[in-house]
Amino acid sequence: MENKSLEMFDSMPIGKSIVKNAVPAIMAMIMVVIFNLADTFFIGQTHNDVLVAAVSLATPVFLIFVALGTVFGIGGTSVISRDIGSGDTEHAKKVSSFCMWGCIVVGVVLAVLFWLCMDQLLVFIGATPDTWDAAKSYLNIVAICAPFVLISNCFSNVLRAEGQSTKAMMGMIIGNVLNIILDPIMILVFNWGIAGAAIATVIGNVMGAIYFIIYFLRGKSMLSIKLKDFTMKEKVLSGVLAIGIPAALGSLLLSVSQIIMNRLMAEYGDMAIAAAGVAMKVTLIIGMVCIGYGQGVQPILGYCVGAEKWERFRKVMRQGLLYALILGVVLTVVCFFGSGAMVSGFLTDSTALSYGVEFSHILLSSAWMFGIFFCFANALQAMGAALPALIVNISRQGIVYIPALFILKSFMGAQGLMWAQPVADVISVILGVVLYVYTFRRMVPKGAIGDAKPAK
Repeated sequence: MENKSLEMFDSMPIGKSIVKNAVPAIMAMIMVVIFNLADTFFIGQTHNDVLVAAVSLATPVFLIFVALGTVFGIGGTSVISRDIGSGDTEHAKKVSSFCMWGCIVVGVVLAVLFWLCMDQLLVFIGATPDTWDAAKSYLNIVAICAPFVLISNCFSNVLRAEGQSTKAMMGMIIGNVLNIILDPIMILVFNWGIAGAAIATVIGNVMGAIYFIIYFLRGKSMLSIKLKDFTMKEKVLSGVLAIGIPAALGSLLLSVSQIIMNRLMAEYGDMAIAAAGVAMKVTLIIGMVCIGYGQGVQPILGYCVGAEKWERFRKVMRQGLLYALILGVVLTVVCFFGSGAMVSGFLTDSTALSYGVEFSHILLSSAWMFGIFFCFANALQAMGAALPALIVNISRQGIVYIPALFILKSFMGAQGLMWAQPVADVISVILGVVLYVYTFRRMVPKGAIGDAKPAK
């Protein structure tokens, strides 16, 4: 092999292979969690819960950047891991270059659109007269880093496709650690408030992206970001978008659904919005860790598909699901018993505190299933199953969750808005299992193992 690190995909014991590739991905996601918590935590230290509400409103909009980075990151990883498995490294280089320049162009366009349409955006997310100026200040500043957010989120996935899981983790850690260090300095020491949180976010994301760019410029990667390797032909564009768009729609719908939820929750006041935002951050810890786990398993599965190692694919999937279940249950128990302390670290208003703990317990009721869901979702992406991947990715935060918000709110009020997520989680996991079994049976003839080729 051209890259010794690919041994983990091809011949390393399955348990060791999963752990070696997934742990760095999980660590990277933990840093993303800490980054997300840091802004809210240090804003909370200003003892102004209206600012916490403003950050809660702005966060889903910022996640749009992350979602678009996912188009190139997950889509690129799926194609590249299959290319490497089949030995077509030249095509993998073209896909990698397309991902880099796609991130730059889309990021610049998105930043300009944000600045031009900021007032309309604030109306859409449900900003109130109290939260308007703070949310606007935050979003105007973070728009600067749109291309860098896309690059960081893209290549923290793509590097794992060539077995460089540790380097992928380091890129995320560098940016997030810097952001965490700068948050208290800019928010509390310089007294810049929410603008300080936004500036820290920009600097952290810029430095994270620079790390990945330097990695490629050093010439040690089998992939490329050179403009001469850029192309949208040879199924590069279609291959990336076929898997990337379904994956990104899940993240994009997460942003849209949170905006819708915030607008519906606004009926119960700014403190309810602040509490819902904090409760989501409690479950975000579990969700992001499980996303990282799924992203770590995906390149192994994708390599097996490209190399047509179907027996190994099946074993990776079985062991991966077991680890996912254990991970989800342990994290849910820890967060449930620590939810009171976590919520009180962000909120001071008694109404917001009461809402926050109650909302956290509701959301945690289904959090143990997160790892299983993302395992199935990433398996479908690894197999290149565009339509099943699309259905699964838009179910949890879209076609199931959004209708559930309106239905359950009409029966249960603010609590119903929170129960919509557990309901969506259960239905989406069932859907993921069904589509995975269907796709696997169609791809591989019944009983086929080892070097058997996929069915036509």
